[in-house]
Amino acid sequence: MLVKFPPLLLSLALLCATLSATPAPAGKIFPYPYTHDDLPNGLRLVTIPTDSPNIVAVYIVVQTGSRNEVEPGKTGFAHLFEHMMFRGTEAYPPSRFEAELKRMGAASNAYTTDDHTAYHTVFSKEDLEALLKMEADRFQNLKYTEDVFKTEALAVLGEYNKNASNPVRKILEVLRGKAFKNHTYRHTTMGFIEDVKNMPQQYQYSLQFFDRYYRPEYTTIIVAGDVHRDHTRALVEKYWGGWKRGSHKAAVPAEPPQKEPAVARIDWPNPTLPWVTVAFRGPAYSDTEKDMAALDAISFLGFSENSELYQRLVIREQKVDTLSASNADHVDPYLFAVMTRVKKESDMEPVRDEILATLAGFAEKPVPAYRLEKVKRHLRSQFSLGMDNTAAMAANVAHYVSLRRTPETINRLYDQYANLNPEDIQKVARKYFVESGRTIVTLTGGKGR
Repeated sequence: MLVKFPPLLLSLALLCATLSATPAPAGKIFPYPYTHDDLPNGLRLVTIPTDSPNIVAVYIVVQTGSRNEVEPGKTGFAHLFEHMMFRGTEAYPPSRFEAELKRMGAASNAYTTDDHTAYHTVFSKEDLEALLKMEADRFQNLKYTEDVFKTEALAVLGEYNKNASNPVRKILEVLRGKAFKNHTYRHTTMGFIEDVKNMPQQYQYSLQFFDRYYRPEYTTIIVAGDVHRDHTRALVEKYWGGWKRGSHKAAVPAEPPQKEPAVARIDWPNPTLPWVTVAFRGPAYSDTEKDMAALDAISFLGFSENSELYQRLVIREQKVDTLSASNADHVDPYLFAVMTRVKKESDMEPVRDEILATLAGFAEKPVPAYRLEKVKRHLRSQFSLGMDNTAAMAANVAHYVSLRRTPETINRLYDQYANLNPEDIQKVARKYFVESGRTIVTLTGGKGR
């Protein structure tokens, strides 16, 4: 949707390299018209008008996550800054920032992933300017003392220790440590425990981290809801246009091919049911190649509640109480993983073998076309149902924007799903489900299991 600038904003418009997307034609999975506006400093604005009266959702996506933590001894800082960004500025100290959000009746929070950090707020449209002004201030003028930094670093340590009581967290930590040797995906978003413990001593490095990565070229602002492009663009240019571009790029090490299968066994100190995790090295996110789409389909074909294996192991035989597969989107090649919780320790190996046999089956022969069509329809309907309000839609867009900086990648990805055929599934299974790329992690509980 193209909207002309008001005359007074024309000069600002000429400073922007603007990309416009027309309304999505019928059949596209992402049906909303949206626009891109790229400021000269590298900041991108994505505006998505919807028919939700008076409601606006703002997601500020920073393409900085634990993937960027390339220096030894410096893991966990992307997650730390999810905390630090709420510590205020001279203009908006924490008390004033929180009071303003309360006045707006806004719901605001943040999260960190391997590849990005996102800050999100849902509020009424009359507060759009106030919200963008506040956010611009903390992104450009964050200020904290060493004592405040140490307090937040200790809070992060507390969060790590709390998460450490969950056996699934430990499984993922060990799995990544086994599957990756060079790449920063080797550590979780929380970081290595020894680095988290040392974090309170890293005040000076924290300033450097913020200066490197909280820059406009890493940032995309998504504004969705009862908004207009020209007004939104003018506000972003007003408050964010003076933000200076940086120059730092993380030298993320490439991960070499895995040459042999890996195994890890975890002895959990507390009582718990056993877990079995089977993972294979997978591809990076792509909206132009079929590999990611095919593996997503396999996760449903082989391990969803409607799959033959789930029906047998969970429903009929009742050997396991949890079974799922994950093919998480990542900027760089990651993992396809199947996790299950087994009721009896004696069933761990047979269940592991059932999982491996199911995966091997996809490589041995093509799946029936009718089953694949059902999964393709399910993937499409599942995504559509997940966009039933402005906040949910913006959250979905933020995920994909973190990967390609445009909602259009959603349409391209679902085109890949639509074009999948049984031969694609078999080809991808043969490519990725190979013994040399396999990592298996098991966990058994302590006394009383």
